[in-house]
Order: sequence, then structure tokens, then C-alpha cells
Amino acid sequence: MPMKINVSKKGIRVLGISESFKKGISKKSILAGIVMRGDLIIDGFAITTITVGGLDATQGVLKLYNMLGRKDINVIMLNGVIIAWYNVIDLEELHKKTGVPIIAVTYEESEEKLDKYFKENFPEDWEKRVEIYRRNGEREKILLKTGYTVLVRYLGMRRDQAKGLLNKFTRQGAIPEPLRVSRLLARSLLQHPIKLDLIQNFNKNQL
Repeated sequence: MPMKINVSKKGIRVLGISESFKKGISKKSILAGIVMRGDLIIDGFAITTITVGGLDATQGVLKLYNMLGRKDINVIMLNGVIIAWYNVIDLEELHKKTGVPIIAVTYEESEEKLDKYFKENFPEDWEKRVEIYRRNGEREKILLKTGYTVLVRYLGMRRDQAKGLLNKFTRQGAIPEPLRVSRLLARSLLQHPIKLDLIQNFNKNQL
């Protein structure tokens, strides 16, 4: 059921979530969340980690949302549903547990061989990963005002709301600002792990 989202509202708030890890090196991926208003002002952030190759991506996103403890987040925006080396986010579970509309954005056309990769790399639980991935549904193409096309999945909103939201938060290119900034933060913390320790301690102290 689509929820009421006033896309034109300046105070609309999006929680943009991205991650960063070093393939073949990192055991944990840094998950960064940025709260951004419709006027592109940042007024909150949270940091956590998830397991590279694990099945805790959904719990990681929920943890970020709960760490913020805010009731004014109107939409959760994700940089795709497969992160941290085939760690799949369950969009239905995320939507159900937060009650917040969800939009997941990707930028490349092909995902044809995912079942094969799941089976090759995760023989013990590949069926669970495939089940979650398929339950997330098909992606839809949306042409942005910038002239770029993105592929999206969305829950709790209509297609026109998803498009309006993406156009509002995308200044140039294909990447919406909440995702661009959260990705920059995650990458910066990956390069400076001491900062991650400090921020995680800060987060704990705020709970």
C-alpha cells in the first residue's frame, strides 16, 4: 500500500545508506547512513558494520535506522539490494519492521548470472539468498531529469513518487545525493579505521 509522501516538501527526509569494503581483504563492510532533507541539508548520520559474504545486511540497515531513533525519516534509500559480496537486503522485511517506504537504486542493466554466483560461492545457503533476492521483485527503469536512467525497486510508494523523489535528490549524473554522500563517508572510514572506532563508540554513547 503506497504511503503519503509529499515529494515537494522541503523538509522531507531521506535516510541514504551505502557501504564499502575491500574485496578479498575485509571481513566486515562499513555501512553508512546519512539523513538528508529535501533542501539537501544533512542533519544526521549513523555507522555500523555487516559481514562480507554474510546474511546480515537487512539487520544492518535496521540497526542504522534504529540507532538514529528518529520518527521524521520519510524514505529509506539504498544503493542496491546486494551488498558486501552477495549479502542480500530483504526489502519486505525492512519495510515491515520500519513502516517506512523503501527505494533501492542500481545503475547497471544485467543481473542474469546471480543465481549461478550464489550457488558457486555459498553452497550451504545459496537457496536462502536466491529466495530473498527474488522476493525483492524486478527492477524498473526510471529516466531522471539529468538524462540518466536508473533501475529501481520500491515499496510503500507509487512509481511517480519514486521518480519524483529521485529527481528531487539527484543534482547531476545518476546517483542521488543521499547515496553519493553516504558512499563517500563509508569509503573514507574504510581508509581510516580509527575514525570508525571513534564513531562507533560515539553511536553507542548516544543509545
